Amino acid sequence: MKKHINTTTSSPQTQEQALKIARATQRPGQTKEQTKLIAQGIQKGIEQYKKQQKAKARELDKNLKKVRRQLQQADLTGQETSEERPADIVVKQSKLAWVLLILSWLCFAAYLFFIA
Repeated sequence: MKKHINTTTSSPQTQEQALKIARATQRPGQTKEQTKLIAQGIQKGIEQYKKQQKAKARELDKNLKKVRRQLQQADLTGQETSEERPADIVVKQSKLAWVLLILSWLCFAAYLFFIA
């Protein structure tokens, strides 16, 4: 029986990114070995962050699928009830928009009349 060994090999991009960050924060008199250790720590942090983000994305996908299923079921039951009775939809438009439009045109006409 093979056991799953939890060894993660990071991508070259992650390694380069960690090394760049380690070099950017390098102190004077710091040895290459110390910089390498700091880069490894940063690399582990980046890997852990990526794992957390993947877990969050999976969880969001699960929740999204669950909500979609519930909406589909609600639509199916909603279609059955809407066939029984039609829904009355009343749309009222605001007269304020038309009043403001007419008022602005009147002000524009008055401006042209008095200025010209």
